[in-house]
Amino acid sequence: MSYSAASESVMLHLGLGSFHRAHQAAYLQALIDAGDTRWSIVGTNIRPEMAELLTALQGQDGAYTLETVSPAGQYRYQRIESIRRVLPYDATLASAVEVAALPSTRIISFTVTEAGYYLDPTGQLDTKATDIVADVRKLQSGEAGSTVFGAVAAMLRKRMSAGAGPVTLLNCDNLRHNGERFRSMLHAFLDLLADAPLLAWMQANTSCPNSMVDRITPRPPPELRDRVRQATGWDDAAPVGGESFIQWVIEDDFANGRPEWERVGVQMVQSVAPYEEAKIRILNGSHSCIAWAGTLAGMRFIHEGARDPTIRQLAYDYITDDVIACLDRPGAPSPVNLPDYRDVVLERFGNEAVRDTNQRVAMDAFSKIPGFIAPTIRERLAAGQPISSVAVLPALFLGFLQRWHAGALPYEYQDQAMDPAVAHAMCDAPDPVAAFCGETSLWNELAGDARLVDAVRQAMQRHAALVGGSRP
Repeated sequence: MSYSAASESVMLHLGLGSFHRAHQAAYLQALIDAGDTRWSIVGTNIRPEMAELLTALQGQDGAYTLETVSPAGQYRYQRIESIRRVLPYDATLASAVEVAALPSTRIISFTVTEAGYYLDPTGQLDTKATDIVADVRKLQSGEAGSTVFGAVAAMLRKRMSAGAGPVTLLNCDNLRHNGERFRSMLHAFLDLLADAPLLAWMQANTSCPNSMVDRITPRPPPELRDRVRQATGWDDAAPVGGESFIQWVIEDDFANGRPEWERVGVQMVQSVAPYEEAKIRILNGSHSCIAWAGTLAGMRFIHEGARDPTIRQLAYDYITDDVIACLDRPGAPSPVNLPDYRDVVLERFGNEAVRDTNQRVAMDAFSKIPGFIAPTIRERLAAGQPISSVAVLPALFLGFLQRWHAGALPYEYQDQAMDPAVAHAMCDAPDPVAAFCGETSLWNELAGDARLVDAVRQAMQRHAALVGGSRP
């Protein structure tokens, strides 16, 4: 690994949502505050949904306020100025493509959420997805795409023609083995594109390190702006909030230099796998558990469910009985102290001041079940072990889905990977549990497994008061 000696090095980031601004941008700000000013961020979005946010950030030259709060209720306010340039949303991505082709741009990073990877039931790129097919056509006609694959392909094509040199593609999402899987999916996309020179250039001039990111970052509530103004005097049009906890683990595999992140607490490691597995299964899985259960119990916020003894016990048992048994095997211990990590995670979820909503955490379950939950079920069944505790999670989601089907959720449910017709058909089936457990997009080779069906059915019966309205 070598550091860039250039006077300016840029990380182009795609996805200027709350998480990036509370996490990656905050880490780079810490490095700048420590005296290393060699790196800055240029940021934009590849989708139009947050155009107003980009406008607000542009009006502040990319600067904004980060509010963090500890479980003890201690607030801290920090001005983040590591995003030096904000590019307005443009469907052509022309400005972002130009920045990507500059020699000073050494990293292209992105946060697009799990559903933005268009995974098929086997975990590979769904090459028949409408958006993917459309992006291939756009690239073939010389345009940039609207998916992360179409956008990055256009950027690499321009960079190759400009002779700008190698670049690192840094995934900052909760996708297991995210770097290597993104590289594999980008390869599949370029195969569809049939651009052999670009594929060869990508293979020779990019690296895709795996990474694990962690900080609970709710959508900024309307009152955050007033709170920042009162605490700091700054009238900030784009503040962001999050918990005080923060973690970033990155495989140290960069193609053209990187910031010295280890100076500010980033863990640069040879293998991210055990860290990401613990985070995805323990934190992300139990987060969803609490969001679905809390919604069914009539709660609005994550901390309400995390503090409810019954709901907390469901999450605790899921982690303790099934997840830890998978991750801490005899002869293959985890480098993470899993019981301690479990307790810290559940304490973080109970942080009332974060005000994280069930709506935000409950979203995209059709990506989260195969990514966060099914692996534990699969491994426990393969070992001949019971799955009663982990089966509670899909049971909760099925109860949640039936509320959605009936139009009885207290908020709009968002799920990029869900086919609404398929979901409604599950709920209308004579046996919703069998239909749900037989859906291959959720369960892959486990679909229809009698052990899964039986465990989910029993979980729904045990917790009928919570998942009420279901027909197990």
